Amino acid sequence: MKTWKIGILLFDDVDVLDFAGPFEVFAVTMINRGESNSHSPFDISTISETGNAIIASNGLKITPDYSFTTAPYFDLLIIPGGKGTRKEVGNKVMLDWIYSKYKEVKWLTSVCTGAFLLAEKGLLDGKKATTHWASIERMRNEYPLINVVDNSKFVDEDKIVTSAGISAGIHMSFHMVRKLLGKTVAKDTARFMEYDIEFKD
Repeated sequence: MKTWKIGILLFDDVDVLDFAGPFEVFAVTMINRGESNSHSPFDISTISETGNAIIASNGLKITPDYSFTTAPYFDLLIIPGGKGTRKEVGNKVMLDWIYSKYKEVKWLTSVCTGAFLLAEKGLLDGKKATTHWASIERMRNEYPLINVVDNSKFVDEDKIVTSAGISAGIHMSFHMVRKLLGKTVAKDTARFMEYDIEFKD
């Protein structure tokens, strides 16, 4: 069975639920849960610029698995948000790394204001995208080439999927589970997490 490789970018002042929510969804997803042939379809890693520990929002310390120079190939890359993005949007090293990975991965996703790191490199130009409701107007003003969508948990533009604020990253992650593995697996994962979500046909 195929195993999808997922990378989650980390940086100082990243919002915890922005990355922990998607991490949990992908980490607990199982094929044939409870059976002898059960299989975990996702291999999840975290990355920071240097590989050194980062301090997330509210002081949580996280030690990433990789640095930019040691990170392996990923099928799917998650760019979370948080107040740290206001600094990172000016970090050329990080922006260039994201852009290089965009050309490699099958899917690039963002949570909350992580979308600004994609926008700064022009990756959302001419596309629909969303972000935290409190940053919608800022995105419209600073990146007029983006068709900014409000009142939506996530926006799927094929290779790029952006989500609204914080907990919306969980919705986006369930969307990706369904996209990759089907509705039955997505519903099983939601039930296991006791997370209320409606999967529309």
